Amino acid sequence: MADTKREIERKYEGPPAGGDAPLPDLTDVPGVSGVIDKGVAELDATYYDTADQRLATASLTLRRRTGGDDAGWHLKLPVSEGVRDEIRAPLSDTVPEDLTALVRSRIREAELVPVVRLLSARDIRHLVDASGTLLAEVSVDRVRAERLSGGAGSAEWTEIEVELADDGDPAFLDKVEKKLRKAGIKRSASASKLAKALDDTAPRKPEKAEKAEKSGKAEKAGKPGKAGKAGTTGKVADVSKATTKAAKPEPPDSTPRTAGDHILTYARAQRDAIVELDPAVRRDVPDSVHRMRVATRRLRSTFRSYGKILDRTVTDPIGVELKWLAAELGVDRDQEVLTEHLTTALDDLPSDLVTGPVQARLSTWSGARRSGSRQHLIAVLDGKRYLDLLTTLDTLVAGPPLREAASKKPEKVIAKAVRKDFEKVADLVGEALELPPGSERDLAMHDARKKAKRTRYAAEAATPALGDPAADLVKSMKSLQTLLGDHQDSVMVRGALRELATEAHEAGENAFTYGVLYGRAEQRAAAVEAELPGEWEAIEDKGAV
Repeated sequence: MADTKREIERKYEGPPAGGDAPLPDLTDVPGVSGVIDKGVAELDATYYDTADQRLATASLTLRRRTGGDDAGWHLKLPVSEGVRDEIRAPLSDTVPEDLTALVRSRIREAELVPVVRLLSARDIRHLVDASGTLLAEVSVDRVRAERLSGGAGSAEWTEIEVELADDGDPAFLDKVEKKLRKAGIKRSASASKLAKALDDTAPRKPEKAEKAEKSGKAEKAGKPGKAGKAGTTGKVADVSKATTKAAKPEPPDSTPRTAGDHILTYARAQRDAIVELDPAVRRDVPDSVHRMRVATRRLRSTFRSYGKILDRTVTDPIGVELKWLAAELGVDRDQEVLTEHLTTALDDLPSDLVTGPVQARLSTWSGARRSGSRQHLIAVLDGKRYLDLLTTLDTLVAGPPLREAASKKPEKVIAKAVRKDFEKVADLVGEALELPPGSERDLAMHDARKKAKRTRYAAEAATPALGDPAADLVKSMKSLQTLLGDHQDSVMVRGALRELATEAHEAGENAFTYGVLYGRAEQRAAAVEAELPGEWEAIEDKGAV
């Protein structure tokens, strides 16, 4: 079974292979009382990737390593600069299934093959404080890289690694770095050993061929890319049949200028979030399911709100698939949120109002549903439909089905789309306020909440182009969404309490507490309904963009 270790480290350039170890006297580093020589470890690591290096492109590394005190399979997932989560699994002849699953959103159906072998002689030193507690491990690595696929090159170099001890203060690394810099030691230009190995062992093209390739890329820059295929429910739709009168948008790293630029930048960010959050969802990292679900909703809302920019004959079928994915993610997330609400409500009750094994029943009820939903969610992420959707999204952002309005200035096109969404929210809130309390009003308020969420996402996408007016609308819609969300939570809580009360009654338990909780949830819903008119009046006064 794989386990996880948070790795915080910095890499520095060493002298050429065979040179002297460049470390200065590290006992001068504040807080360090001793430097313990731990000897030299011989490490043999084979790195795996797809033939087109999809993991390396995403700054992920997967290796099988022997030697040292952590032999086994290691998958490193980037968290932030200098911080990675290392997922470990025992040694085996093939890539462990647990680790393959964590990179599936990147590799899809591609095969993982050995790409580079690194042989390292690691000279290790431990920096300890006055009590002998480990502060950091400093190593001088003499590395030999051998290309295993895509060429047959080799390279050698020396580098220095400083890895913070578990639960250490990251500020300590600054102190070590200050000492290293005084000794003339610079940060490594490569993000990892693998990145350097791939670069240094890559086949070199003849100078003429390299110049011709660069010239060809320059000629293609700015030309519309050929549209690919976009997905539908279980099928694939042809993006090339879309009306694409607008010019190709700027590349993702360019400053957005047109309406299409801005919307595609936002859409790409949501696609990226879905792919990047996949491993966290599989690992059950807190809030990861919610964040992934939000990304799917943002992307679907973008397609719907900006139909004048992205052709909806292409994006609507993809939106169906995004809705499906959001629903699958919601099975787990909704249960999690519902349990939190019920647990908090129960904790807030005076003890004399709690009769019977309420907490035990709630735990059993929640656990049974969450366990089943987790298993189902992992099956969804391993399924062909989900992987096809990811590929469809890749194709869409690479060759977007732009309409004529995409080439226009964002101030008019984007603002008009946001105002249209705002008007729909106004209509739905007005309808809800006209209805008497009851199930019909509950449904109307839920519809208004969903439309407020869509308008919020549309305003988010518009903010870089429209500035403060769009940012203000995001805040207004978030406030409205929160208020209406509280109401919907009450509806869901009351439904769960009816179910729990029925189970308790059938088991011969006292159902009094469930009734008390139901009444309190009903009061919260009434309070929201009373607050809504004033909240909406304030939002209407501000208006849209």
